[in-house]
Order: sequence, then structure tokens, then C-alpha cells
Amino acid sequence: MSGLIDIILFPLYVALFALLFAARRKRIKDPVLKKYHRNGFWIKVFSALAYIIFSTFLAKVDSTYLYYPEGINIAKLILKDFTNIKLLFISGKDFDPNLLADTFNKGYFSSESNFFVARLVTVLSFVSFGSYSVITLFFSMISFSGVWRLYKFFYEQYPHLHKQLAIAVLYLPNFVFWSSGILKDPLCTGMLGWFTYSMYKIFIQRESIIKNSIVVIISAAVLAVVKAYILASYLPFFMLYVILTNLKNIKRPFVRLVLLFLIVITIAGGSFLVGERLQEEMGNFAVTKLTESVQTTQQSFMRIADLAESSFSIGEFDGTPAGFLKIAPAGIAATLYRPYLWESKKVSTLMSSLESLALMLFTLYVFLRAGPFFFFGSIIKDPMIMYCLLFAIIFALFVGVTTLNFGTLVRYKIPCMPFYLIGLVLILERHKKKLQKAVLKETGEPAVS
Repeated sequence: MSGLIDIILFPLYVALFALLFAARRKRIKDPVLKKYHRNGFWIKVFSALAYIIFSTFLAKVDSTYLYYPEGINIAKLILKDFTNIKLLFISGKDFDPNLLADTFNKGYFSSESNFFVARLVTVLSFVSFGSYSVITLFFSMISFSGVWRLYKFFYEQYPHLHKQLAIAVLYLPNFVFWSSGILKDPLCTGMLGWFTYSMYKIFIQRESIIKNSIVVIISAAVLAVVKAYILASYLPFFMLYVILTNLKNIKRPFVRLVLLFLIVITIAGGSFLVGERLQEEMGNFAVTKLTESVQTTQQSFMRIADLAESSFSIGEFDGTPAGFLKIAPAGIAATLYRPYLWESKKVSTLMSSLESLALMLFTLYVFLRAGPFFFFGSIIKDPMIMYCLLFAIIFALFVGVTTLNFGTLVRYKIPCMPFYLIGLVLILERHKKKLQKAVLKETGEPAVS
């Protein structure tokens, strides 16, 4: 954004981050993890560079007209008068619109999530000389730090699937690209990874309880501010996975059943108590507002359909619960498998359409290879598959029915994509083991992989 300074500073900060992560990598004893940590880091660096080029020369995005200019503007106000540091601690609703770099952004600042990103840009500007490219790199590294934890969460349980897991978590193009800019998405993907791994350490491995509890609190707090609906849709299914995994260690079926009942009641009661707060924070994704939001979005779409080439429809919605269930399959399919190739009219959606096509073909392959009974049976029997796919599908539903623009959809859907792909990989792995057992039983010799 500032020309020469970006060209000079970006490689310098890349070198600094490379040294930092190389030092961290020395602590990793597993050579497989070392390789993927190194690969994942450089992929995020080049993805950040790609996003800088995309957002600077190819498309107008939130990074360039909202988060970066407003964050830099606040930094300048602080440097001009240090008492303005109070601007970092007020609510976005209380921010004086006369102090904005662009008064058009007044409405955006009423959302605390938008103001949070702008504040982070302000803080990072003081250690990056206000460079757009360097701040973008910082956001990308925040994402990578958490995404790496997400990869470790799955790898520690399925080390033999390291390649498949790397594709799903570290290499997935749309996921990597949109989590590399000055946006909410890098913060969400990073915090989701930190949250998952720390919860896993607390409730499954029972290690470093205090340290991991602090990480859980911080990551959950950031998610609650930036995109509360991600946390609200993710937490129930992750806790279900934790519960079912721990119940396996209890031998007596009656005790398992009683404990499961008590835990479900506790989670339901806790969800009810915090429900009002989440309803306020989640906006269009709140359950009590969802049908109203979908209907409003549908009506808006009909009014602008002729002008917005990236808009699409999933069918008419009459505002009733029955109507919502009717469009639910189309909403899920839109999130997971659209835009189709013929619907991609921009560079920003072409990459997503190719990825969606590959995901659709892989889904069909797994479903036909495993068969419908084994496919759905695996979801019921395996806590990890259940957690991954149920979260992905519910999240895809909420995003698909409330986001009728491909430009927005390709960003909003990324939190659920690794989980959906991993769920399919694990079903395929279960089916492979089933075939191996059948061969072993029949011939007495293990099947050749």
C-alpha cells in the first residue's frame, strides 16, 4: 500500500518470522512434523504475498478500504496526541465518526468485530512501520500459529494419515488464501486451532491444565468478539467428541449412560444461560433470528439480483421453520460445493470453484466406495467423525442459507472445510481397515495397502 517501504520491509519481516519459527521447530522431535511445519510456514508466507497482490491490484476488499486505513488512522491519531490511546479501549459504537479516515465506515464501526480488527491493525502498525504488506504477514502468521495446532491435534491421533491431514489443514487452497489477509478470517482460523488443541490437552491428555486453560479463555474470547457464531456452532460438537472419547474409558455401560445424561443436561443448561448473550452477538446466525434473517436476505437478493453478478439463489423461503428445512439441503450444498465452475466470473471465486469441484468428487468417491450404510454408520460410531462432519454440516447450513453472494461465501465457509474433508478421510480409512480385516479373516494374511 505504501509502495517502496512494503517492498523493502516484507522480505525482512519474512526473514524474522523464518528465524522465529525455525527456533520453534528445533523443539519438534518428530521429523514428519518438522517437515510439515516448515512447508506450512512457507505456504502461508507465499499466500500472504498472493493476498497482498490480489487485494492491492485485483479486487476491493475489507482489508484495503476498512481495516487497514482505519487502523493506520487510529495509529496516527495516537502519535499526534498520546491521549488518543483511549481510542483502543472504547467500544466501536462510541468511536467519534469525525475521527474516521472515511466517514463511510461509520456503520461498520458499530460492529465490535470490525473495530477489533482495526484496533489490532493499529497495534501492529507500531511494530511494522505501518506497512500494509508486513501487517498482512502478521495476520497470516497468527492464522498459521493456530492452524498448526489444529494439524497437531489430528496428527497426534492419526499419525499415519499425515499427508491427508496436511492437505486438509495446511494445504487447502481456499482455506490458506483467505486466512492470510487483514481480515477476520485469519484471527478465527488461528483462534479455532489454539482453542481446539488446548481443549484437547486439557480434557483428553490432561496436560499443562493452567497454561492451556489460559489459551482456551483467550482464544474463546477473541472468537466471541470476532465471530461468535463459529464458537457457538463448534463448541457443542467438540464437547460431544470429548465426552464420547472419555466415556470409552469407563467400562460399566450403566455408569457411562448416567454420566452422558448428566453431561448433556449440564451443557444444555449452560447453553441456555448464555443463550441471550450469544443471540445478541451472533446476529443473523442466532437461532431465534435465523428464519427472519434468511427471509430478509432472500428479499434483498431478489432486489439486487440483476446488479450483483456474484449473487445466487437457493430457492424461495417463506419464513417458516418448514420452509427453512426445505432450503437446508441447498444451503449446505452451496457452502460445500459452490460456486460451480460456470458460476465463477471472478478470480476470487475461480479458485474456490475448482476446490469445491474436487471436494464434490471426493465426497461422491467416499460415499460410493464405503456405501451408504457404512458411511452413515461411521458417523454414528466414531466420535471424531461425528464431531468433524456434524460441525461442518451445521456450519455449512447456517452460512449457506444466510450468504447469497459467492464473493462472501468463499470466505465465510473456510472454518468448516478442513473438518469436512478430514471427516471424509476418516470414513475412507475406516472402510480400508474393514477390508483389511476381511482379507485377514479369509486368507490369514494381511492385505497389501
